Amino acid sequence: MTKSVTLLFPGQGSQYIGMGSQLKGHPSFEFLNKADKALGYSISKIMIEGPEDELKLTQNTQPAILAHSVALYDKLLELLKNKNIKVDRVLGHSVGEYAALVAAKAISFEDAVRAVHYRGKFMQEAVPVGKGKMVAVLKVSEEKVIEACKAVSQPGSEVMPANFNDPEQIVISGEAEACIRAMKWFEENIKEGYRCVELNVSAPFHSSLMKPAADKLKAEVLDKVEFRSTFYPYIANIDAHEYPADTNPEKVKENLFKQVDGSVLWTQSFKQLSDDTLCIEVGPGRVLMGLARKINRNIKVIPLDKEGSFEELEALL
Repeated sequence: MTKSVTLLFPGQGSQYIGMGSQLKGHPSFEFLNKADKALGYSISKIMIEGPEDELKLTQNTQPAILAHSVALYDKLLELLKNKNIKVDRVLGHSVGEYAALVAAKAISFEDAVRAVHYRGKFMQEAVPVGKGKMVAVLKVSEEKVIEACKAVSQPGSEVMPANFNDPEQIVISGEAEACIRAMKWFEENIKEGYRCVELNVSAPFHSSLMKPAADKLKAEVLDKVEFRSTFYPYIANIDAHEYPADTNPEKVKENLFKQVDGSVLWTQSFKQLSDDTLCIEVGPGRVLMGLARKINRNIKVIPLDKEGSFEELEALL
């Protein structure tokens, strides 16, 4: 009988048309309406009806994932309170960190929705289309990926690890030519069955090319938002460190600023959890459950975004 849980909040790539519609008729659906008001346009309509091209725009994807995640969290909170179960910690993947921090009461839902809308917009505007790339590198060690990025980066043409997703999947990001040089480096230096897969993304996220987006986000958004001390402990993407409850608001803000052009240390973050942790994936899809299985199969993850998930969770708790 578990008495505590860890909450995981997914990031970009987990969105889909129809997300949030399963909450219709539940009080938590109100968060979608709140998101519409905060943004001044109907993100809920884009989430539920599409079109897909609109949902795929980074400035829409990010608030859509946040709204869906927080609405699910609100519904989950009701269940946890009824069962007298506490939340041990929260962590989110990339933009999911904002939903985690809404749950941790460090930032208001409305401020977070606006922040991630602008985060997406500034990230998109930071690099002209075609200038950057992201490539998933499969079955290559962390050390070799870091070595490759260092070996092929040149001033003004850099590539770096962007996402440590699981021990066998690291995404690199940066200037397009640098990414191509990195793929060539793997070809010449890795003999075993590795793979490189170019990702269909609109910008080289979590790379040094995102520095202008980070600076703009800080000046125009983060510095104007009221951050509060955290209610729950949270593990930050930028350093995989678990920050205790009551963490200083300035530290939370600094971590979000650094995260824009820094690596997402998801593997390292997840490794902080003990084998007996029960994780709940709070948001669209089941991407984090898949990554969890590759990092530590002993940890149970229940994704909330599927039929009967609340019933399954209630039975387990």
